[in-house]
Order: sequence, then C-alpha cells, then structure tokens
Amino acid sequence: MRIVVDSYTWIELFIGGESSRRAEEHIEMANEIYTPDIVLAEIARKYLREGFNKSVISKRLKTISEASKIATITPEIALGSAECYMQLLRKAKNEKLRTPSLFDAIVLAITRHLKAKVLTGDEHFKNLPETLWLES
Repeated sequence: MRIVVDSYTWIELFIGGESSRRAEEHIEMANEIYTPDIVLAEIARKYLREGFNKSVISKRLKTISEASKIATITPEIALGSAECYMQLLRKAKNEKLRTPSLFDAIVLAITRHLKAKVLTGDEHFKNLPETLWLES
C-alpha cells in the first residue's frame, strides 16, 4: 500500500502519543511512503511561527525527506488540486467545518494521483475513501 503523510500526521509523529503510535503502525505496513512537497513548507511555517529555531526545523524537514519520497506538484496535480478544493469546500460547508486550505486540496490530489491513502487526522479528510483516519 502507498501512503501519503500529511502535515497533521508528521506533527503528531514529532509530538508522540497515541495518534503517533497509530501513524507508525500504518507507516510500517506501507510499501511506499510519500510526503507532498507543500507539506514541507507548511511544517516549516508552523514551527517558525511557533518560535522553533531554524536548526530544529531543518532537522525535522530532513527527517521527513529521508523517511519518505517527496511528491511534487505537476500540472496534472495542479488541476486535480483545483477539483479537490471544490470537493473539500462543499464537504466543509455541509459539515460546518472551517474552510479547507489549498494545502489540503494538494495533499488530496497527490493522494489520488498516486492511488494511495492519506494518513491524517485532519477533519477535512474524515470519511473520504482515500483516508486512513488517525483519531479515535
């Protein structure tokens, strides 16, 4: 099985705890592990905003890059991201969730392009057929 690891999951893995144990179990069973390139930027932004020093952020990004293949945005994925965004936006409105980000749509488009499963606890992905849900 191919797994796409999103920002939510990488952050949980760095924190530790119950969600990270479930994530590790899924990752260990995967044949291939991918991280969208946009996830690296999202994680760097989050940690810099929270006051982490650049050395710690760089080490975490290196860990991600060594543990997974980095999936890049192609023109095909860009178009798929626009379609995924519209789907996630409708889902968010129906479920009264906050507006999804373009990051979410890109992760979903890459997941679909790779015919993979996205490992996440992000509410925008809950109950989608591509989702491996981390939360209990």
